[in-house]
Amino acid sequence: MSGLRVVPSRGRLYVCDAGGGGVAWYDRGSGRVSLLVAERERDVLDALKPFLTGPVTLGPPPVPDAAELARLTLPPDDDLAPNRPGEALLVALDRAPAPRFRADPRRRALLAEQTVGAALDRLEEAGCRTLHSIPLPGGGRIPHLLVGPAGLFAVGALYARGRRVRLSGPLVAVGRRPPEPLPRRLRADAGRAGYALTAGVRPVLVLVGPAEVSVTGDAGGLRVLRETELPGLARPGAVLRPSEVEALYARARDRRTWARL
Repeated sequence: MSGLRVVPSRGRLYVCDAGGGGVAWYDRGSGRVSLLVAERERDVLDALKPFLTGPVTLGPPPVPDAAELARLTLPPDDDLAPNRPGEALLVALDRAPAPRFRADPRRRALLAEQTVGAALDRLEEAGCRTLHSIPLPGGGRIPHLLVGPAGLFAVGALYARGRRVRLSGPLVAVGRRPPEPLPRRLRADAGRAGYALTAGVRPVLVLVGPAEVSVTGDAGGLRVLRETELPGLARPGAVLRPSEVEALYARARDRRTWARL
């Protein structure tokens, strides 16, 4: 027995020894195994064997590029990567809980963001990177930002379990609730994100559990999906190279990038 164990973490598999020390890691996106202890190559491959899905390359860890160096020097308080899906709503509910026995729409919104966030995080296996609850000057926020081979997407979530959703131009209505300007806000957020990152960002509205969806009028470039259709954001033809994905992700995870808006 080699005594090695495999620990998954956001797109990578880390191989550790019995004491928890790092021996190697496997990057699923690039198919590369980076060896920290070269003489344990055979043991590392044996430990990773159940997880390998194709050919791999082996070697020492790559020299950090500009994006990786930026990440390593990023102050923890300015790093948005640890944000959970629905982070802002979780904080708001903790600070001001809803009165007992009264429905709180924030909880439905939180469930929608957590559902969409979990689905987006799973796209990391397809070479994507995701950030959640990005704060914007003035009190706004982008619920999710997806950076992947197909480009950048500002993603909003809307709870619609079992209800009909009607989208018309800048407004969306769920069931019998009055229309709200969520599509307009998403398009504006995508524009602000594009300005901050100096890259094109497309708005996406994800409906969680709708019974029926109707879209009329001009959506203004807004893409409307059910949560089960999110893997499609990783399938279109590649627009960004892996190095470009990492560079944009490194810029987006820095809180100071958004403070300049």
